[in-house]
Amino acid sequence: MAEVQAVKSLDTVKLISHLLDRHYGQQMADIWNVGLNLALRISDLLSIRFSDIQDERLLLKEGKTGKVANIKLNQKTIEITNRIRRQHPDHTYLFQSYRNQRAGNMPPAPLSRRYVSRAFALIGEDVGIDLGTHSMRKTRGYHLYKSTKDIGRVMKMLRHSSEGVTLRYIGITQEDIDKDFVDLEI
Repeated sequence: MAEVQAVKSLDTVKLISHLLDRHYGQQMADIWNVGLNLALRISDLLSIRFSDIQDERLLLKEGKTGKVANIKLNQKTIEITNRIRRQHPDHTYLFQSYRNQRAGNMPPAPLSRRYVSRAFALIGEDVGIDLGTHSMRKTRGYHLYKSTKDIGRVMKMLRHSSEGVTLRYIGITQEDIDKDFVDLEI
């Protein structure tokens, strides 16, 4: 699997949302926008059930680590999840596949990771970034780090156990560190 990047430009973050909506529809743009705000792995993001959202919090056991993600939802995420719930009151999953509805007797299922990954990769080609499903998580971590310079806080948000892993994961390079030394004069 190719290494994907954090999106370092906020203008590009918005452009990706727009392109996903235009080429794939509102649901794909919602995945991007909610994914940016929750910083979950794609398998966990797609597995969110409406029942996992209580009192403006998401409580979800992560598939990979078994850790419990207890995330306070921000206003943008609340608005998106409420809109989806209003539009699809019979859905079980936040990002439910419509394919199973057409199949008749199939149980509800979320969108597939493969479908989302393919859409992100194609939009990434349009904007010149190696974009993938991990880009949402990496982008959130990168921008939190750039705004706070608190790697411990980013580690906790991403539920990582090592600073080095977190720095590599969010794409902080030696060039970024050199720039911080030059920009900050005391």
